[in-house]
Amino acid sequence: MKDDIASLLHHPSRRAFMGTALAATGFALAAGPATAQAIATDSAGLDAGPVLIPARDRDLPAYAARPKAAAAAPVVLVVQEIFGVHEYIRDICRRLAKQGYVAVAPELYVRQGDPSAIADIPTLMQTIVAKVPDEQVLADLDATAAWAVKSAGGDANRLAITGFCWGGRIAWLYAAHNPALKAAVAWYGRLTGDAGANTPRHPIDVAGDLKAPVLGLYGGADQGISQDSVERMRAALKTAGPPSEIIVYEGAPHAFHADYRPSYREQPAKDGWARMLAWFKAHGVA
Repeated sequence: MKDDIASLLHHPSRRAFMGTALAATGFALAAGPATAQAIATDSAGLDAGPVLIPARDRDLPAYAARPKAAAAAPVVLVVQEIFGVHEYIRDICRRLAKQGYVAVAPELYVRQGDPSAIADIPTLMQTIVAKVPDEQVLADLDATAAWAVKSAGGDANRLAITGFCWGGRIAWLYAAHNPALKAAVAWYGRLTGDAGANTPRHPIDVAGDLKAPVLGLYGGADQGISQDSVERMRAALKTAGPPSEIIVYEGAPHAFHADYRPSYREQPAKDGWARMLAWFKAHGVA
């Protein structure tokens, strides 16, 4: 490949970028301190670190991980929680890279602000998250997918996406946006909501437009995503193609995969991860 991740990490502009919020140690302040159960995945056998991705109007900060010397590896776009690309999301990229994927997590709030500098969720939602247009996010993900193929040894014919919380909603939307996408996995992403200038459509509104099958992973005790909305989405998917599926883990709260938070539930987290990898494989992304 022309530029691999290892060479990008040693470029002067990338070294300067190491001082930004994306590369900072620890977790987003809004998420609280990491718990003892937080999973840490090393980078042995990987090329991993911060990169810059050419987007429409600027370079987009991102974290990327891939197996060393892999050629034409499948690509997974990893979409952040509301807290941005902090250590948990970077670790997700390394976990996927250990499975043979080029995994890239773009910093999708970069134009609106730095989530790591905000200490409470309501302020974060009001000052940054609410100002991020879906159209901008989808375009940035397109740029990230193109970069993964051109500069990180990714296979354009094996593209998937996964997202958590805020990113789970985006995973549904992207599955209705990009015809090149082969599979998507949405972790507890909001399914319904009011239309707004920045969020004109929600997953339930695009169920009939999906271009790739989506696996939705949800918690039965999620206080922010009602089981009514899950059932409405299931009903909408029955008349839409390609075939998608929603799994609900009884008793699991929101963010049950977030191992750095008290919401983590080991059994559904591990089962969901296994289902995600199987979903990718079943739809040609492995």
